[in-house]
Amino acid sequence: MGSGERKKVAISIGDLNGIGIQLVLQNHTEISSIVEPYYCIDKTMLKQAAQKLHLPVPDDFTTIENISQNFDIMPGTVSKESGLYAYHSFTKAVELARNNKVDAVCTLPIHKKAWELAGIKYKGHTDALRDFFDAEAIMMLGCDAMYVALYTEHIPLREVANSINKKDLTRFLIDFYHTAKPTSTVAVLGLNPHAGDEGVLGDEEKIIQESINNATAILKKEIPSLFTIHYSLFTAPIVPDVAFTSNVRKNYTHYIAMYHDQGLAPLKALYFDEGINVSLNLPILRTSVDHGTAFDIAYKEAKLNALSYLNAIKYIAKKT
Repeated sequence: MGSGERKKVAISIGDLNGIGIQLVLQNHTEISSIVEPYYCIDKTMLKQAAQKLHLPVPDDFTTIENISQNFDIMPGTVSKESGLYAYHSFTKAVELARNNKVDAVCTLPIHKKAWELAGIKYKGHTDALRDFFDAEAIMMLGCDAMYVALYTEHIPLREVANSINKKDLTRFLIDFYHTAKPTSTVAVLGLNPHAGDEGVLGDEEKIIQESINNATAILKKEIPSLFTIHYSLFTAPIVPDVAFTSNVRKNYTHYIAMYHDQGLAPLKALYFDEGINVSLNLPILRTSVDHGTAFDIAYKEAKLNALSYLNAIKYIAKKT
């Protein structure tokens, strides 16, 4: 692809009972100036959604036909029909990327319960991508100011501590470094309050530190140029309750959190509107908006905040 060419991006439409299709229609002109979008929705469903939204369909709007069984859109409703369509839109986008028909995939929000009602075995996009590619996909969320990768994701909190082991965490750190390509020290969070307080409040930080040591040694063997850098690849486990304060945050652009809310609560408090979701460690590039289907406002608001969607597309455009 020449330097002046736009990247081709397959956009999975998400749950058509939610806000994804409105984001697509209202922002097509700007999106198509950044990339060449291929929307994984057929003309019949597109026409139905556009009529319900009272929005025109742009003349240069490229659809993909034969996605899934058509259905009646019911704004703000969880349904197996919308869940099945969203899943097939997603798998079509992945198929296009796998077959090198497009350069990347951008996914719009699904509803997990709708997938479940449709008989889909996956909890979400990332779970499915791991299975599709037999790869340990890493979920990273954020924006240019701060990205947070999650060591564990959608598991009960009571299972997090037992999930921290040297083998898996070492692999995670190595894979993250290779695929996120940070250019400064990565901040690694401890698990316990006060990062364990030297074992008084828990000893998982010992495992985290040993994993950091192992990953650093392996990475320096794999990438000899890392011996010449003047900073550490990873921090020692940082006390979680101060890790995102302004004085600490100014030193880091990439964080690794041990569990979902540990990383995402501060991220969304700071950068909710502009945050995106990136799947690392896959043979395809996939980004997503970092918000849900917003059923409460679907087909009701005149204009939606599209910053997350636009940033997810811009992330793809910037990648070589």
